[in-house]
Amino acid sequence: MKLNSIVLFLLLNFSLGLQAQNYLFPVKPGQRNLLSGNFSEIRPNHFHSGIDVKIGGVDGEPILAIADGYVYRMKVSSMGYGNVLYIKHHDGQSSVYAHLRNFSPKIMDFMRKEMYFAQKNELEIFPDPDFLPVKRGEVIGNGGNTGSSGGPHLHFEIRDSLDRAIDPFKYNFKEVVDHTPPVVHKVAFRPLDYESRVNGKYQRIEYTPVLEGGRYIVADLVKITGRVGIEVYAIDKMDMVSNVFGVPVYELMEGDKPIFRINVDHIDFNKGRFLLTHTHQNRFIRLYQHPNNPMEIYEPFGSGAGAITATKGERKKLQVNLKDYFGNLRPLTFLVEGEEAPVRIGNGNAPSKPTQISYQREVLMVESDRSDWGTLARVFVNGLEMEIPPAYMVDGRRTYLWDMSFGIPDSVDLCTEVIKPKVQAKIPFGEEIAYADKDVELKFGTNTLLDDLYLRKEVKRVNGKPVISINSPAEYLQSNMEVLLRNTNYEGNKARSHVYLQYGNGGKSFVGGEWIGSDIRFKTRNFGTFVLDEDQNPPSITPIRVNANELRFTIKDDKSGIKEFEAWVDGKWILMRYEHKQQVIWSEKEDNKPFKGEVILKVRDMAGNEARYTSKLN
Repeated sequence: MKLNSIVLFLLLNFSLGLQAQNYLFPVKPGQRNLLSGNFSEIRPNHFHSGIDVKIGGVDGEPILAIADGYVYRMKVSSMGYGNVLYIKHHDGQSSVYAHLRNFSPKIMDFMRKEMYFAQKNELEIFPDPDFLPVKRGEVIGNGGNTGSSGGPHLHFEIRDSLDRAIDPFKYNFKEVVDHTPPVVHKVAFRPLDYESRVNGKYQRIEYTPVLEGGRYIVADLVKITGRVGIEVYAIDKMDMVSNVFGVPVYELMEGDKPIFRINVDHIDFNKGRFLLTHTHQNRFIRLYQHPNNPMEIYEPFGSGAGAITATKGERKKLQVNLKDYFGNLRPLTFLVEGEEAPVRIGNGNAPSKPTQISYQREVLMVESDRSDWGTLARVFVNGLEMEIPPAYMVDGRRTYLWDMSFGIPDSVDLCTEVIKPKVQAKIPFGEEIAYADKDVELKFGTNTLLDDLYLRKEVKRVNGKPVISINSPAEYLQSNMEVLLRNTNYEGNKARSHVYLQYGNGGKSFVGGEWIGSDIRFKTRNFGTFVLDEDQNPPSITPIRVNANELRFTIKDDKSGIKEFEAWVDGKWILMRYEHKQQVIWSEKEDNKPFKGEVILKVRDMAGNEARYTSKLN
């Protein structure tokens, strides 16, 4: 590269950097703003990829473009981001504005024409760069509560040229000020393999730290054996609001030595679902890298990085520094001491209770009463027989641990009884693989799993209908697995019968499925219990306003849920907007002409039932 070319390159990048630093805040720039959500906050199955800016609790706040650019993507939807705009800027980055009540007139006119042309009530389009240019500070829409929003606000993102979300506060916005440090609720210690112990047992133990002199302290000395992981449940708070926020930075320290660091300053949407292995129960942050988690937010990076150890009798004082983006710091300190794994714990006699079996990733744990016939258990794996002693005994009650990566037991003879673990197979992470038996066929793609899966499935019949349980709802998938439930012998109306995910409280959510004779095939991104159910009731339609100016209805469905709706007036298709939280649909005209003629509205549910409303406007 010639010298003048190098200089030009540097000047260009410098100017782009200055422009990036000069982004305009999208809501009331120059004034103090308050947030209801921050970047890195944990949501039910993903990191929050932007900031939620309060707009006074009501719709209508003008939303401004943060820099020159053009609308390259836009969507009208009743779910997710609702009405959302994506603007590409001249520095190669983009900004996202979600849950808008409405777009600006020029943008909405463009979108409305596209929706009428496609005859779609919900639509996503990607306009050419010349169609919808915008200027820095231009009003592009008004804040609202559309989609899956829980109240009026602006969800705002900045994405880099690779479409990864980055913390907007990297761009020196001064409109949000915060001096409040994070709050620690709990800290947990977890064995990371079957040879590890916490306080002598293979157990995850939680402690409630106490705030003393500006830092949180765990009063108890924690005994550890082998590799142990730290998990922290904490939140961040901000000045002048009661909302709960996420903590972006965790630093695990041994003295002055950093052991492990997490910094959620960007989110790769292709890896965002791995939040579910980054956390425990979507709440505790793991201060160690869970196997097969590829998110590049860890230092050092590597499976098992962050595990703590201590030799017998060695005491270590550890500290976790929790930091928010604004530099507010809250330390958490605790002491651990290494010990040899005890074989016997306690001298009493534990009360008798049934044998318990639990599964923690690759570790099979069996807890059983004492036995007068001996303590060795016989494990049968793939035609082989092995004897293992208890890992430890607590007041005479035996605990056995088996690493299923060595093989999945067909049965375990405990001297007093023979148990059969429910694990059928190991499904390796990242492989395309299928599992099949007489009851079911499961297909996993290369992106289906978040980690190695130790498959537990059970098929039974309840009231004559098949019920299939696959692992636990507390375990997660990255993307859909395909399930073929065989030989259902189902005698109901198959045209209106589908698979539903059944919750512990008895509630159900529609999954779907395709019948193939007596078999049904469906896809799901959830583990849990799946049942067949029939929905033969069409949705309900209640007119609110039907006149020359507007069509407005309430639409509801009592089981499978609303799938789609279509309206016509005098034979012409009419755009209908939908707010699922209020269960209301309303018309949006293509022109100012009054409605006249026959009105037809069709509403279909997920099971295919259709309701129809007709009237006539003179």
